[in-house]
Amino acid sequence: MQSVGEGWLALQLSNSALLVGVVAGASALPVLLLSLYGGLVADRNDKLKLVRIAQSLLLVQASLLWWFTASHHLTIRWLILLATLNGTISAFEIPARQSFIVELVGREDLVDAIALNSAGFNLARVVGPSIAAIVIGTLGAKWCFAFNAMSYFAVLAGLFMINVPAWQRIVTTASPLEGMVEGFRYMRDTPLVNVIVRVVGVTAVFGMPFLAMMPVVARNVVHAGASGYGILLACVGIGALIGALSLAGLGQRVLRGKLYMVAAYGFAVGLIVFSLMHTLFSAALMLVFVGFAMMLMGALANGLLQSIAPDELRGRVISAYIFVSVGLVPIGSFISGAVARVIGVDWAIGGCALIVLGYNTWAFSRYPALRTVN
Repeated sequence: MQSVGEGWLALQLSNSALLVGVVAGASALPVLLLSLYGGLVADRNDKLKLVRIAQSLLLVQASLLWWFTASHHLTIRWLILLATLNGTISAFEIPARQSFIVELVGREDLVDAIALNSAGFNLARVVGPSIAAIVIGTLGAKWCFAFNAMSYFAVLAGLFMINVPAWQRIVTTASPLEGMVEGFRYMRDTPLVNVIVRVVGVTAVFGMPFLAMMPVVARNVVHAGASGYGILLACVGIGALIGALSLAGLGQRVLRGKLYMVAAYGFAVGLIVFSLMHTLFSAALMLVFVGFAMMLMGALANGLLQSIAPDELRGRVISAYIFVSVGLVPIGSFISGAVARVIGVDWAIGGCALIVLGYNTWAFSRYPALRTVN
C-alpha cells in the first residue's frame, strides 16, 4: 500500500515520469551504496536482532511519511528524502533477513523456503494495491501510510516470537574492509556465482524499472487512473504469487538452474509483449505472466546463491545479490524515466527488455554449467 501511495503522490506532486522514477529509485539508491557493508554486518552479528532493530526503524519511517502527508507538509523533496531513509534501513535489514532464513530451515529446504517467503510477500502485493486503490479514492493516500505504519506492530510481534539458539559471536581479526574484499574475491573466482549476479544486475537495470513506470502506464497508455494503477500492480503480484507457490511445490523435481534460465527468458519476452499492450485488460493479463517469471527469477537466484555460498560468506554473497537486484534499480529507473519522457513509456519498457533478452542469451550460452545446478 505504501508503494502505491508513494508512486501516485509522486505523479500528483510532480506530474513528471522522470520524478516518478526518481522517487522509486531513491529507496533503492542507499541499497546500492550500503548493502555490501550490510552483508558484512550480517555475517558478524546476530541476524535476528538486526532484523528486529531495522523493522522498528521502518515503523518510524512509515509514521513520518503518514505525518507529512496528513499535515499537508509533503513535497516531492520530502517524499524523495523519506524514500531514501527507507532504503538506508533496508540496506542493513534485507541482507540480515535473507541470510537468516537458512538458520530456520536448513540448506535442503532453502529454495522452497525462499519461495514460500516470496509467496507471502507477493500475496501482500496482490492485496495491498487493491486496498490502496480504494483507500486513495475514498480516504486519501495518507491512510495507505497510516495502515502500513500500524502493520509493523504485527511484524515486530512475529519477530519477537521467533525462538532460535543463542547466537555465537564469530571471532575474526580481519578488518571490515578485508572482510568485504574476501567476499568480492569469492564471488569473482566462483563462475556460477559470478554469472548469476551479473544476470540479476542486467535485469535490475533494464528490466525491473517497469514497476516504477506503472503509474505512467496506467495514466498515459491504458488510461485507467489510480484504480488501473492498482489493478496493474495487483496483477504482477498475482503472477508472482502463483510462481512462488508453484516453485515451492516443485521441490527437487526439476533442475533449478535450467528453470532459472527459462524464467529469465520468459521475463524478458513477457515485458516486450507487455510494452505492445494498450488496453487495461491485455496489459493486466500480460503482467500476470511477467510477475510469474519475475518471481521465479528472483527466488531461484536467491536460493541458488545461498546454496552455493559457504556459511561464513552467505551474508556477503546475499548482499551482492541485493546490491544488484535492488541497488542498481535506481540507475534503471532514471534511464527508463528519461527515455520514457522522450519516446514514450511503452517504447522505454520494450527497448530495455530487449537488452535483457540479448544479455541473457549471451550469458546462458557462455556458462552452460548453470543449467545443471540444483
